[in-house]
Amino acid sequence: MYLGRILAVGSTESGKFVSYRVSSRSFPNRIAKTFDNRVSIVPTEGNEKDVFKNPYIAYNSIKIVKDVAVVSNGSHTDVIADKIESGMNIRDSIALSLLSMDYEKDDFNTPRIAGATTIAGDSYIGIVTHEDLIVEKVENGKCAYISTYEHIRPNIVDFRATNAKEAAQYIMDQGKFQEFPNPVTAAAAFGRDKWELNSV
Repeated sequence: MYLGRILAVGSTESGKFVSYRVSSRSFPNRIAKTFDNRVSIVPTEGNEKDVFKNPYIAYNSIKIVKDVAVVSNGSHTDVIADKIESGMNIRDSIALSLLSMDYEKDDFNTPRIAGATTIAGDSYIGIVTHEDLIVEKVENGKCAYISTYEHIRPNIVDFRATNAKEAAQYIMDQGKFQEFPNPVTAAAAFGRDKWELNSV
């Protein structure tokens, strides 16, 4: 079952996290690059011109702002982070950004998905499709995932990781996520007292 892009948010006994996976059939030549406070999805070397074929394939997938890790499948990562930084609460930042940017106007009406988690463990997850807008709080101590295709409602999931690298690897090809084909690259933020970032 092809899910497209997938993200997961939540908290475990080991810490809090957001994670993101690119699954792709059309543009597999991409990598996640980790920087100080963000992880960006970019074309691999030699495939930079792909951004002219599809403007939606390069973006910041994770961004840290204040004590919040924001995750999404597009440029709305930055929009959500900006709203949180300006003082808006997480739920409204996600909802307003998804509503204003709307689903991607490509051949598949690809939904925009997003999530955020605080160091304290407050998590939200959301999606905007061509028919719907959902933003839900994830119960503390639980983990949930959502994808651009098929699983377009938040799903509670068992998620096992003790650091950012493990969280990125887990959504890439472990647990429930190993059932989903066409993995390309993945990234995660994981935190206890502060956030760490990693990508695979």
